[in-house]
Amino acid sequence: MNNYAITAAIVCALSSAALAQTEVKVSADISTSTTWTNNNTYNLQKQIYVLPGATLTIQAGTIIASDTNIGRALAVTKGAQIIAQGTAQSPIIFTSKADVATWTNGNPRTGTWREAINEWGNLTIMGAGYISEDVPGGTRVNTKSPNANNVGTMEGLVPSSATDTKVLYGGGNDDDDSGSLGYCPFRHGGRRIGGHNELQRLVARRPPPRTRIDHIEIMNNVDDGIEIWGGAVNLKHFAIWYIGDDSLDVDQGWRGKAQFGLIVQGYSADAAQGSGLGDNCCETDGAENSDYQPVTSASIYNLTVIGEPTSGDHGTAWRDNARVQYRNCIFMDLGERLVAFDNVDGDGGQGYGFGGTLSWANTWTTNYNVFSTVNAPSNPQDFYKAQTSGKLAEITNSVTYNNNNSAAYTEADARGVFAAANNNVKQATAMPITAISRSSIVIKGGKPTTRVTSLNPLPVGDALTSAGFAPVDGFFSQANYRGAFAPGISWLTGWTASEAFGITPKSAYLDVDKGLASSVKGSPVLSGTGTLASNSPFSFNITNGAASTGGLLILGSGRIDLPLFGGTLIPNADAGTITVVTDGNGAVNLAGTTPSLPPGLAFYMQAWLIDANGPALFTATNGVFAKQL
Repeated sequence: MNNYAITAAIVCALSSAALAQTEVKVSADISTSTTWTNNNTYNLQKQIYVLPGATLTIQAGTIIASDTNIGRALAVTKGAQIIAQGTAQSPIIFTSKADVATWTNGNPRTGTWREAINEWGNLTIMGAGYISEDVPGGTRVNTKSPNANNVGTMEGLVPSSATDTKVLYGGGNDDDDSGSLGYCPFRHGGRRIGGHNELQRLVARRPPPRTRIDHIEIMNNVDDGIEIWGGAVNLKHFAIWYIGDDSLDVDQGWRGKAQFGLIVQGYSADAAQGSGLGDNCCETDGAENSDYQPVTSASIYNLTVIGEPTSGDHGTAWRDNARVQYRNCIFMDLGERLVAFDNVDGDGGQGYGFGGTLSWANTWTTNYNVFSTVNAPSNPQDFYKAQTSGKLAEITNSVTYNNNNSAAYTEADARGVFAAANNNVKQATAMPITAISRSSIVIKGGKPTTRVTSLNPLPVGDALTSAGFAPVDGFFSQANYRGAFAPGISWLTGWTASEAFGITPKSAYLDVDKGLASSVKGSPVLSGTGTLASNSPFSFNITNGAASTGGLLILGSGRIDLPLFGGTLIPNADAGTITVVTDGNGAVNLAGTTPSLPPGLAFYMQAWLIDANGPALFTATNGVFAKQL
């Protein structure tokens, strides 16, 4: 009966996505609100602009696949919007036709990783938030203090005339609404998902949790991965793979939050560092010139940063008065320093301490709410909202591993990163993620390097718990673990290139709650085998529960990521539910063989146990679903 129920539920949930057959060539700028539908694919013919007043809506499941040419790109101007909300089952894929050619029968859940970049441009979103761009010389000179007239010209975009405003970013509205992005993988790009101020306060007027950009993946980009210049955009659930320059690059006064980010360094082409071979994992610039305001002041939780140990550069690089808090993170396999005091960015900025600003050392010891008076706004508390506790610069509640450069921790030690109060684990004795495999060493860009060929980033060991976690503020999730993933749960499943290319696992189990208020009522534990791969045996076992306890097993081909009864994850139940009852020993045992499944299937299980003897509090241990009965 159990085997039948499981098999029937899986079969009912399955659908095989195929590439739409109708190609639409996009050759004109978008001047009126337009919808791209998932029964078409869209082939960018040149640099396409979404013009002010227009909204480009892209349906879930739509594929934007352009001919191989870096001039084919999409830019959203100030005053325009993009609404691109995919799902785990139906992501919106931005890629090249060369990538699509590797898919099996047009199925986007398949494909082959290739050493390839510059196959199209990428997405740039220009917002109207405050920036600190100095713009030396010329007819436009920005002020050192925040000003709504301070704007910049987007790098990589070519103005049609001296008065062309399509290429300008910046302004005086940190709440500018440029749209929303969700479940969008970007593959084989030629510029960046972002430019200077392109990712600013997206979905600015959504109710809590007000995630601005959620579930974004960048795979193989020639330049930086995600680049944010100014504004106050927030990021959640982002994965950045094999970037040719810096994976996460912020500048010009970004004042935002980020949580649940995976960074995997490597190479995307046989080109120099900065153009094909990865540089810094996180590069943080405070302002274009260090005495300008606003200055970058950000709070980042739950990063899993996997460097490249033979040629990669720093885990975190700091310049021009940047103030960033890294909390609940994993930093491993770094090529050089965990903390790198670069001081200046090489573009003319004078670095920390210039003009009466805080010195590098004092930035690490100054409270978050001590605002600089140098060229400051009259209302600094309104500009600097991302940090709500601690010091201006921090690495806390994090774990480091296998960072073997002789200077890996020199600057971190000097800044007190590993003081006991910061709850960091220095050079853990065991790897804090489940599994990683690398290629053999090859020469790329004139340097020896390797590539991560398979990765299970789920936490183990020192990453399973953390002494602190994010505040309740409507954006952050309360995740009491280190790194980007909850124990037993991967948000990469179902929609990413990493899964389609076989780099990360193609399916996942959800865990069962591990604790009850009373030990008399049992303390259920989940175990199991198998990965729910096609035609594979599996088991799903609950032990140590209360005897003769009713429960519910929920099955789904996707997830609902919502705060619910103290937890954050639950299957979407589109495959149904199964009533279960523990036996006299408090156990439930399901076993069987999965049917033949389409490639790339994500499938989830979760169990609730209901104590028949009375109410019981199910805790949210390890971030799994919990319920008060």
